[in-house]
Amino acid sequence: MSGTDWDEVQRETLEALGFAVWERVDPAPALPDDPLLDALLHAAGSRREDPGAAALYRAWQPLSRLRDPAAKRALWPQLRALRSRAAR
Repeated sequence: MSGTDWDEVQRETLEALGFAVWERVDPAPALPDDPLLDALLHAAGSRREDPGAAALYRAWQPLSRLRDPAAKRALWPQLRALRSRAAR
């Protein structure tokens, strides 16, 4: 059972008994070590350490496809929108 499976009463009871109730945290999926990915995340106002970085990576076309200049240009409007949201 992970910590999120306990209801509030169970958590309070365990803590009153001196037990620490831990939350299970799923590890972030590994992102490829690619300078293009870092540049795209930077252009989106993000970094690879940010929690949403993996979701951005999955939403984009494969990096091999984004090496094509036309595909990169098509991605720029989305990157600008993400960067403006991150700046707020």
